[in-house]
Amino acid sequence: MKVTVHDSIAAIDRDAWNSLAGNNYPFLRHEFLTLGESTGCVAPATGWTPRHLTIGSAKNLRAAMPLYEKSHSWGEFVFDWAWANAYEQAGLNYYPKLVSAIPFTPAQSTRLLLADQGDVGAANALLQAAVSLANDTDCSSLHIQFAAQSDVNVFEDAGLMLRKDCQFHWHNDAYRNFDDFLATFTSVKRKKAKRDRRRVVEAGITFRRLRGAELDDETWMSVYALISRTFMLRGSMPYYNDAFLRAISEQLPDNILVILAEKDDAAIAAAVFFVGPDTLYGRYWGSDGHFDSLHFETCYYQGIDYCIDTGKQVFEPGTQGEHKISRGFAPVATWSAHWLAHPQFADAIERYLGEEGKHVDRYMDSVDSHTPYKTQTDDK
Repeated sequence: MKVTVHDSIAAIDRDAWNSLAGNNYPFLRHEFLTLGESTGCVAPATGWTPRHLTIGSAKNLRAAMPLYEKSHSWGEFVFDWAWANAYEQAGLNYYPKLVSAIPFTPAQSTRLLLADQGDVGAANALLQAAVSLANDTDCSSLHIQFAAQSDVNVFEDAGLMLRKDCQFHWHNDAYRNFDDFLATFTSVKRKKAKRDRRRVVEAGITFRRLRGAELDDETWMSVYALISRTFMLRGSMPYYNDAFLRAISEQLPDNILVILAEKDDAAIAAAVFFVGPDTLYGRYWGSDGHFDSLHFETCYYQGIDYCIDTGKQVFEPGTQGEHKISRGFAPVATWSAHWLAHPQFADAIERYLGEEGKHVDRYMDSVDSHTPYKTQTDDK
């Protein structure tokens, strides 16, 4: 089974790739990946060298895998800095490494794009080719980040080590409106959520929902300025530039949502979301100053409102943030898979992952007990 390595996503036929990627995950679309590369956000200069794998003819792909050679670990959100430090202390090179991921996008989706979802042979061929490529290019390791739950057994059967972590997601229980959702909270948590929202209203802040086709260059300029300001306060710039955002709203307009917060007819904050058939993905946030509860409102409550109004079943707001728990988000397991060429390091990391997984389980159990939802013993 011949596997071809491509040094850019543009070298792969768009329709052939998209026939495998489907429409469930906007980040897997050929357009999304191509714009990341063509705008310079995903390139060797930024530490991401494309090494995409395909099986099949140019117009009729049997399988594919997004793959990159990395010279650092930024923009992955599955943290292996300690592993890299251990390699350095041992006098070994951890970089370059191979990573199957969507750049700068901590959202779960398949990394094994198959024409036939039961094609285990093609899935294994992709994994074997990735390992062979790592060996041939002196990469220390292969990492598959934010893997779909459906792929986990395939990775484990192929001999990769599994790593468990968690995010906080919101699930739609057929809520009729936001008040119906809040009715599931305990009285204390319900009052707090209402107070958060009331403070924003009292500040005279209003919101607009803008889809891709409604976002012109001037609006994107304002949105990107807000996002950049917030990133710069943390010491960096956004991973995706304004050229990428403008182009993605043109090429995938149905997959883009911007929530724009305005006060006195001026934009003061914005949140950028990606929209799938059943899922809303929170991605970027920015503001031009501090406003009480505005972050919670723009990034979370407005997103929940949108999901209820449009029937989206899941809201994935991104990584980290225990403050999401009190707003109705619950812990959900996430998975990555890893192969390391060095046998001693592989053994040590496998032991570490076993202990880390137990800690994640305990953490999720603890967090789950602090969600705002009523139990049988709580007030009605």
